[in-house]
This record gives sequence, structure tokens and C-alpha cells, in this order.
Amino acid sequence: MKKNNTLNLSCLIAILVLLLSACSTTQKVTHSARTATEQLLISEAVARSLPKQIDLPFPIPRGAVVQLDVTGLTADKDMAKGVIAGWLGMLGYTTQDGPENATHRINIVLDSLGTEAGGTFFGIPPVQASLIPISLPELAFFKAEYQSGYARFHLDVFEMPSGRFVGSSSPFIADTFYNGYTVLFLFNFNRTDLTSPPQIGTFRKPLM
Repeated sequence: MKKNNTLNLSCLIAILVLLLSACSTTQKVTHSARTATEQLLISEAVARSLPKQIDLPFPIPRGAVVQLDVTGLTADKDMAKGVIAGWLGMLGYTTQDGPENATHRINIVLDSLGTEAGGTFFGIPPVQASLIPISLPELAFFKAEYQSGYARFHLDVFEMPSGRFVGSSSPFIADTFYNGYTVLFLFNFNRTDLTSPPQIGTFRKPLM
């Protein structure tokens, strides 16, 4: 009788392990250097930092031809430069990479541009058995993954062709966020201020 009880308990444990394993999903985070969400966190932070009306403490006449340079400790410098070039273009300036016919040079100084991540977890972490080939997936009673994008930069302006320093702008600052939550093992949802972020899953809503 005791032997039967032990066998029944073993079968029950095996079924429970299979059910818990079935609740686990395996997902490759990205096939690119940055996920689409991370790219949006950074690019939208840059775009949001730029006001619709320019108020620089130094005179640059509208319609002036401006050489645009960028300095920063990030691989996303070209993206930031392109967004800022478009913004200056909408304000009436002509931007270019070289000094030909330029009346001023604007150097974009990226003080900080990137993402931050953190999280909160309450539950049972994944378990990999060493003696028997059985593993348990992560069981989250509550899990939160926080990710934010941050942009801070300023513009230094120089007169051309003399190179005389004209002045600096006030800092342009903005941030974005994308948070993912898991409650009671299975229920997942997100909170974000991004515009049309990517959605993953069978029941996602089409963007168009």
C-alpha cells in the first residue's frame, strides 16, 4: 500500500512538472544589436527633448547654412544627429556636414543618451536539477521589468570661418519608459509612453 502511495505521489509530481513547463515560453529577445523597443526608447527621447519653437541665446539668422557636427560617448550619435538636423530644418536652417558656404557650425554635445533597466521579482526562480533531467521554469507571483530611455544634450555654436565661439544652448532633456509585468505566472501586460511600440504574441493587435 505504501509503495502504491509513493508511486501515485511520483506520478502527481511528474504531471505537475509537465504542466508548469507547458506554461513556460521561450523567446529570443532580438536578432539585431538593439531591440525595436530599445531603439524607440532612445529615438523618441531625443525627439521629445526638442521644442517646436527654438529659443537660443545667440543670433543665428533663419535660413543660414549650418555645418552640423556631433560629439558623444555613444554609438547612437548618427541617429541623434539626424533627428536634430530635421528639427533645425523645420525651423528654417540648412544643415550640412561640410564647411562649404556655412555661416555657423553647430556642435551637438551628447551629455547622455541611452537606456536604463531594472526589475522586481517575487516568486520562484528557474530550477535546473543536477541528478535527474527535470527542470522547473521561472514561477513569478509578481515580476516587473522596467526600461527607460534618456536623452540630454546641448548645442555649441561657432562662427564660420573664424571658428569664434558664439554660445551654448540650454540642455535639451527628455525620457521615455516601457515596463513589462507578469502576475500569477501567466498574466502579462505592459505600460509605456512610446508611440506604437512593437507587440509580441499571438493575440497582439495589428498596428494598421
